[in-house]
Amino acid sequence: MLLEERLGDLLRQRGGTISVAESCTGGLLANRITDVPGSSAYFRGGIVAYQNDVKERLLGVSTEILKRFGAVSEESARAMAHGCRKLFSSDIAVAVTGIAGPGGGSPNKPVGLVYIAVSALDKVACERFFWSGNRALNKESSVRAALKMVFRTLKDVETGWQSEGT
Repeated sequence: MLLEERLGDLLRQRGGTISVAESCTGGLLANRITDVPGSSAYFRGGIVAYQNDVKERLLGVSTEILKRFGAVSEESARAMAHGCRKLFSSDIAVAVTGIAGPGGGSPNKPVGLVYIAVSALDKVACERFFWSGNRALNKESSVRAALKMVFRTLKDVETGWQSEGT
């Protein structure tokens, strides 16, 4: 069974919902989640926030975060996940931001750098990844890592959906 199918089963069992905020994955994560028949029971929606102004307007990422840390940062990923969860009133939200390549990297933020954040209950967890593949592989690796993070988070969450008041 695919990870996205296991994730869907767990969300259905718990009566939970999920939403996604994507940048470098360009909608691939939402696609994988919605490839599962019956995903409309738990998938609330997603945003592909490729431009910074979209991250600000729709997801509530502050201008200060974007100026100080950049769009590809732990701070931006956390803010994206939190904003996505709030926007869609979902129980859990996952955000992905990074540099898929082949261009766009810098010495401080090389191609393949990705931050993934998951917002659930009263906390947001974030992990940093570095992929060394081409654009397609970097996007796929990011989606796989995001699904694993969400699945781990769901396994840890027993009760108390939406305790943040979202």
